[in-house]
Amino acid sequence: MRVSRRSAVEPFYVMEVLKAAAQRQRSHGDVIMLCAGQPSTPGPGPALDAAVAATTTQVLGYTESTGILPLRHAIADHHRETTGVDVSPEDVVTFPGSSGAFTTLFLAAFDPGDTVAMTRPGYPAYRNSLQALGCEVLELDCGPQTRYQPTVEMLAALDEPPAGLIVASPANPTGTIIDPEELAALARWCEGHGTLLVSDEIYHGLSYGRPTASAWQTSREAVVVGSVSKFFSMTGWRVGWLLAPPALRRPLEVLTGNLNICPPTVSQYAALGALSPQARAELEGHRQRYAVTRDLLLRRLPEVGLRDYAPPDGAFYAWCDVGHLTDDSVAWCRDLLADCGVAITPGVDFDTREGHRRVRLSFAGSTAQVDEALDRMAASPLLQGR
Repeated sequence: MRVSRRSAVEPFYVMEVLKAAAQRQRSHGDVIMLCAGQPSTPGPGPALDAAVAATTTQVLGYTESTGILPLRHAIADHHRETTGVDVSPEDVVTFPGSSGAFTTLFLAAFDPGDTVAMTRPGYPAYRNSLQALGCEVLELDCGPQTRYQPTVEMLAALDEPPAGLIVASPANPTGTIIDPEELAALARWCEGHGTLLVSDEIYHGLSYGRPTASAWQTSREAVVVGSVSKFFSMTGWRVGWLLAPPALRRPLEVLTGNLNICPPTVSQYAALGALSPQARAELEGHRQRYAVTRDLLLRRLPEVGLRDYAPPDGAFYAWCDVGHLTDDSVAWCRDLLADCGVAITPGVDFDTREGHRRVRLSFAGSTAQVDEALDRMAASPLLQGR
């Protein structure tokens, strides 16, 4: 059987952890999930109501490949209200999740052999998808001195400008936020050097005291990525979108029509409900709960021996150094799951150089679950060397 060379990419290890956690849950029934960026709450009430109404009032057949017009209006309104940027429905292209948006964008914007820069640590699906499409991935070493985010100085030091730069703020796995002035500087540098800035803003709305900015506040030549997955607690509904400059809109429309036909229709109506004013109080309540859980986590991490971590400005992740406990984060996470039923993600997913010494903990679950997980970790022999 012939298998393509392009398919030989690294696995998304968090999916491997989820599979192992499911096996543990079947055998022991005691798993606490700190591994996935999965909100523990359902979609907001107005989203669920809109989905139910759509099943009785709509045919739920194919839609325009770019998404139903009311949803694109709502997305444009959402960005206008949260960032002050004048966004129109024509700027918006919707997809089956932000993952579908990224793949389609990479096909529309980059050719095989093009170099695309991203942070290390960074979200592995950027790297793996680009490599599968024949692009060269340039990882920028981003550590605590830059809050794990790229800088203009890093780009200026390159031999030549890359075809693209991907930034995420708040970021996965670190949770750090780019200062608005630095994001603006990156956007200006990219526009001036012919580099497509891809600004992953799917965690906007989940921040804890630091402001978030949008790339479109500086450059309309950038691409902004959004989704109802994280802040809106609708991961499985699979609706994401791009704010795209004019030159990319038709290629994106043609490609997504071929690749996806359209986003799930019932999910589009649910997303329309999630973006309504009626959903905002419920969603802000979720953010406040994450903030409480974050404070608990930061207070208790030193108790279990995890004292070196990135500042989680936003999202719901803690990026922790476990180098004093192991030099094999994959085996350590596997052993922790087997020992006490706590599932966390090994750092090799996100950092190809130092990931064997790092892990990512998600605090998207309930405060009580995170507290119990830390109790179990504190009692585990795997952390007794702390």
